[in-house]
Amino acid sequence: MNKLKQSLNWTLAIAVITLVLAALFSIISTFILSGVTWGVGMLIVFAIVLIGVLFDTIGVAATAAEEAPFHAMASERVPGAKQAVLITRNADRFANFCNDVIGDIAGIISGTASAFVVIQLAHQIGHGESSLYQFWISVVFTSIVASLTVGGKSLGKTMALQYSTPIIYQVGRIFYLLEVKLKVNIFKNGKDKEKKKKKAKRK
Repeated sequence: MNKLKQSLNWTLAIAVITLVLAALFSIISTFILSGVTWGVGMLIVFAIVLIGVLFDTIGVAATAAEEAPFHAMASERVPGAKQAVLITRNADRFANFCNDVIGDIAGIISGTASAFVVIQLAHQIGHGESSLYQFWISVVFTSIVASLTVGGKSLGKTMALQYSTPIIYQVGRIFYLLEVKLKVNIFKNGKDKEKKKKKAKRK
């Protein structure tokens, strides 16, 4: 029952986070694209695709990585090692956020941005009123974006499985810097829960 309740709470939380992030990214991408040419818009689309591939790779690496190497690093007080341990310990939720939340949002926004680029390119060529030109430009550009997305994620998964430890360690270092420099503790809630459980056991 407790696991079901935790699962429902996590599902609700991730749904709200997805809603907020999707709205935020959509507003930002629309604002940026509104004042650029189709060439710059195309680069933005590729950047969004790259972000999706990157987070997908990190998510897969989190599920593939093992805690043992990071425990050894943490015993030597290597910066980022403790954060890497927490990532692997919470691999299911971390991968869910990276792959499903960021990955899916990137996919949706890249599709919207692609439509903008197609319209801009059709007008640039001088056939903005021709639905036939827009159709073929849309087919070609969408196919390129799709192939880059699928191919990139395929390559990313291979890299994630082979280099899961160094990938997660680098992410751990980023989290470490966020905690030290910006006082942003990604796993604060998890630590608080562990402390509460220990106190409850003592009582």
